[in-house]
Amino acid sequence: MTDTVDGERADQRSAAPEPATPEWERLDHRTVLVTVLILIGVAVLAGVPTTVGLTAWRGIGFALAWVLPGAFLMIAVLAGADELRWRRTRYRVSSDTVELHRGILFLSRRRLARARIRAVDTSAHPVMRVFGLTRLTIGTGEQGGGGTDTETIVLEPVTRETGERLRGLLLNRDSSSGTDTNADDTERLATWRLAWVRYAPLSIATVIFVGAIVGVPFQVADWFGRGGLPVEVVRALIERHGVWPVIALGIPVIVIAAGIASAALNLEAWWSYRLDREPGGTLRVRRGLLTSRSLTLDEQRVRGIDLIEPLGVRLVGAARVQVVATGLSTEAEQKSELSTLLPAAPRPLALEVAERVCGEAPSVPLAGHPVAARGRRLRWALITVAVLVAGWALLAGLTGWTTWWSITVGVLVALTTAALVARALDSYRNLGHALTERHLVTRHGSIRRSTVLLRRDGIIGWQVRQSVFQRRKGLATLIATTAAGKGRYAVTDADAGRALELAAEAVPDLIEPFLAASSDSGR
Repeated sequence: MTDTVDGERADQRSAAPEPATPEWERLDHRTVLVTVLILIGVAVLAGVPTTVGLTAWRGIGFALAWVLPGAFLMIAVLAGADELRWRRTRYRVSSDTVELHRGILFLSRRRLARARIRAVDTSAHPVMRVFGLTRLTIGTGEQGGGGTDTETIVLEPVTRETGERLRGLLLNRDSSSGTDTNADDTERLATWRLAWVRYAPLSIATVIFVGAIVGVPFQVADWFGRGGLPVEVVRALIERHGVWPVIALGIPVIVIAAGIASAALNLEAWWSYRLDREPGGTLRVRRGLLTSRSLTLDEQRVRGIDLIEPLGVRLVGAARVQVVATGLSTEAEQKSELSTLLPAAPRPLALEVAERVCGEAPSVPLAGHPVAARGRRLRWALITVAVLVAGWALLAGLTGWTTWWSITVGVLVALTTAALVARALDSYRNLGHALTERHLVTRHGSIRRSTVLLRRDGIIGWQVRQSVFQRRKGLATLIATTAAGKGRYAVTDADAGRALELAAEAVPDLIEPFLAASSDSGR
């Protein structure tokens, strides 16, 4: 009898409802220490060149008299502001909402319904990682009038354990667990390989680093009052070794250095990358060497994938996979790393990941587009060549037409024509579309070839666009609109009649009333 009574009391205690209004919580107070350490680093980086410049002008005593008080004042003011921010920030997570109150001069109150939360992102730079802290971003993906995500709550910083607990809780997973709970039920979709770094130098980042390598020496020299020093160094090398040896050696050195920098950036961003399908129907991407990043996305919000093959990466048989999903803001979508499920990797693996995420492979046979689409691309290529030739000829005429100019313009015209015509033909070959049981598939592009699998039930509207030139050739661009990803995905330069048929087949109830109305008005 006693055992029965005790059991009933235990059941009553376990069945007792949780408090409807949980207590408000604070961020981790070590945020002030993190801020101070970062500001010290900024002060050193900014103070050293400033001190050198002032020393050359008025001496070391004058330089330190200005730089040190300025650095201390900056650190004190900003650290004090962060202390006030910490004191004025509160958050709480109830059964229905996530709330954040913050503000120093003006109080801001923000509340998100948990049912609308689409993604949870955690990140931590090296200083935060030292203290076991992380930045938690909770978003719904809804857009404001300015194109920003107005439905986002950022908790910075919280402890790593708190971040994991809230991540699991907000995405309907076991809130009392850490990362490894139910590890046996987690499905690993992809794991980082060091060999993938070889694709990094083939990306656009290498071109950007080439510009940086050329421009940074001028900026550094300008800090020390010697802005013309790089030009003087190059001129001295040319006088000593000649023009062509300097060019033949200098360009490869710059390109190789840019490639190494691109590979280093890739290593930092994607080190220890893992893509998992976790219990509860979520996809989780974890990566990062110095700055750790983790994005968890509800699979119910996935509307498709985008298989991206930049020209350099495509030539070596690689591709990357981006997700098309609600819950990622337009700003995040434009920053491809935030929506990337798989970095540049062997194409067979990219196809496998895409198929496991979407349930269908993006390598389905695609219907080609009319020959008129090829003609449009070739005409634009030749028009571009004509404009460039006119510009080069004008420049040569203004500077004096010489044999050297004649050879240079001839070589430029030949190379540019060949490159643009090849690009036009490749762009036409890459055009294609298809309908599968669940997806609309569309492909276009040459320098950046993109193959999109968009779920048919995620299409919320159609737009048919025809320029004057497209209308003359019987072509049209069919644009599928969706609430996910970039919001608009196009079937470019398709046959105009086929574009309407494709829209009707993909989502019959959406466009058939307009086709019927158009048919009735034409009688």
